[in-house]
Amino acid sequence: MFQYILRRLMLFIPTLIAISIVAFILIQLPPGDYLTSYAATLASSGESVDEAQLAALERRYGLDQPIYVQYAKWMWGILHGDFGMSFEWNKPVREIIWDRLFFTVVVSASSMLFTWIVGIPIGIYSATHQYTIGDYLATIVGFIGLGIPNFMIALVLLWVGFSYFGTAIGGLFSPEFQGAPWSLAKALNLLQHLWVPVIVLGTSETAWTIRSTRANMLDELHKPYVITARAKGLPERKLLWKYPVRVALNPFFSTVGYALPGLISGAVIISVVLSLPTAGPMLLRALMAEDMYLAGSFLLMLSVLTVIGTLISDLLLAWVDPRIRYGR
Repeated sequence: MFQYILRRLMLFIPTLIAISIVAFILIQLPPGDYLTSYAATLASSGESVDEAQLAALERRYGLDQPIYVQYAKWMWGILHGDFGMSFEWNKPVREIIWDRLFFTVVVSASSMLFTWIVGIPIGIYSATHQYTIGDYLATIVGFIGLGIPNFMIALVLLWVGFSYFGTAIGGLFSPEFQGAPWSLAKALNLLQHLWVPVIVLGTSETAWTIRSTRANMLDELHKPYVITARAKGLPERKLLWKYPVRVALNPFFSTVGYALPGLISGAVIISVVLSLPTAGPMLLRALMAEDMYLAGSFLLMLSVLTVIGTLISDLLLAWVDPRIRYGR
């Protein structure tokens, strides 16, 4: 087990370096840069473009240097805790990025826990009570959850909250707590608002979890090892949780590392609709404005979280399934 963990850790740093190179190159692929977009915006609004000022900004941010020099300076700064300057916000990236990433992790982790806590037990019950009323209800709920777009659920909840309760349920904080320092009252206020994005983001994933757990469990329940264990007199509850459930949950543990980027890429519209201060909308804005240091830092941080999630996924799989732990 120790060697298994060590092999995964040895792949960690080279993977991050490769991701950072690819991310920086992708950001540089569109024609022009932030100053080109800035000059075009000024020209479209009828304002004059000061070429001397643009040249000074180009020298200040190092945009006149080759891409490999820009990358080397960026990585050297990151190693010293400096992620560069955001062109659009005109402030250090590290002052912008951390709050967004924190709220992204909070919303994503809460949605994942909601999905597992609700979807897995229902899927297990549906598989062990096949063709009962409970199984049919779980199937109906699964199809409804998969069929309704998340942004539509968000819009319906916003309408219900405003029309029937006279309150806006968007965002993660009440107006009096936005920008306030952290306290117990602010944390409780966050929990009061968190259930809305958790339900919106977790609905389709919960429906998929129900269907996937049911299918995996039905596949395992009819395998010879289950029939043999049942013939030997092993109690049904112990048999169920010791063998089929553990094997059926392998697909969920294997996707832990992909859950965060999946929620980020699929939740940009939801974040805009619900006014969530997460990474998705700001990353989209930075990419559109070609704010390369801000966009690159977001991509790098999300990649770090993905690699960490993949490592956790591998460890969970090795713990649940010994075949992976000892496999060659």
